[in-house]
This record gives sequence, C-alpha cells and structure tokens, in this order.
Amino acid sequence: MKHTEATIHPALAKYIDDLLGESDLIERERKEVLVRLASYISRKTEGGETAHLNFICTHNSRRSQMTQLWAATGAAFFGLTNIRTYSGGTEATAFNPRAVEAMQRAGFVVTDPGGNNPEYRIAFAQDHPALICFSKTYDDPVNPEEGFAAIMTCSDADENCPFIPGAELRLPLTYDDPKAADDTPQEAARYDERLRQIGRELFFALSLLKIKQTNA
Repeated sequence: MKHTEATIHPALAKYIDDLLGESDLIERERKEVLVRLASYISRKTEGGETAHLNFICTHNSRRSQMTQLWAATGAAFFGLTNIRTYSGGTEATAFNPRAVEAMQRAGFVVTDPGGNNPEYRIAFAQDHPALICFSKTYDDPVNPEEGFAAIMTCSDADENCPFIPGAELRLPLTYDDPKAADDTPQEAARYDERLRQIGRELFFALSLLKIKQTNA
C-alpha cells in the first residue's frame, strides 16, 4: 500500500515499504491492543473530531518520542488527517541522542539545535512540517488537557502513574527499554530493533484505518 499524501523522504520511504510487510511478526496479544487503538481513532474521526494521541513514558527520552514520531509519520503516510500526536513523561529529561541517531538511521531528517534539552526538528516528508521534539511532562502546555488517549509506552509509567487527568482512554502499549544496551556493543542494534518494532506496530494499527476508509 503506497502513501498518497505526504512525500516521504526517500530512505525512510524504503524503510516503511519494508515495515508494511512485517505485520506477521506482531504477536496476537499486541495486535489486540493495536486494534483497540485503531478503534479509538476511528470512533473519534468518524464523528468529525480529531484523535489526540499522547504517548507517555517515564522520562520522555526514548520510547514515547519514537512512538509519537512513528504515529505522526503513519498518519501522514496513509492520508489520515484528523490525528495529532504528542509525547510526555512523568518527568522531563532530554530526548536521548541514541534514540535520535536511530531515527536518522531509519531515514528521518534531524536538525539538532544543541543544549541540555534540545528542541530537535525531525522531518519525515518533504511537504510536511518538521515535528519539534523535546523532553517534557505529559501535562506540558503543548500537550492536550482533555479528550485524548494516554498510550503508556513503558511499564514503569503505566504502573506508577495510575491516573492521567483528562484522558478518555488509557491504553498500555509497552516496549522494552533500549537503554539496557547503552554503552555496549549491542547499543545501536537494540535501538534499531526497538524503533523498527514500534514502527511496525503503529503502521499496522493505522493501516486498519486506511483499509476501513477505502472500503467505506
């Protein structure tokens, strides 16, 4: 299934084409969660509303940033216009440079302004504004206050933050932390593996919406 809306950067487009053939690698239990996510988005957008998705982890430094970026990319790829993506943590640190490097290896175009908590500009398409990505708490002013889905991307945040004010859906979609491989020979491979898993799963969820639109 080719993209129809955004002109994805060429290296990333090739990466995505490969992802689209990997849905068989997703475990059944995880597909059930992804179907729930797709159903939530469908209910919101079919009613003329925008689906606001806030991906939440402890430090908003790795997994929550990756999921926000993949969800935004997938929405543009499939031409799903009424989806907005965000990310946040239970505390703010910085978007980890190892995760940023994994995004670059996949084909995202990154501008790094430097600083302790850089506001990276990360672009996935030539005709779509870059996303401004920096570490923040889930209730930061740039994130929605109410009527959003809180998608918990790490088990620590899911267990230690049982209530997210304003969320109308709380969905556990947790991933193993690539941080476990920091400063080891496996570091880059672990980050690449996690980024690919997240992309594979979110593109599967968003493809369900595109199929539903096509068949409507």
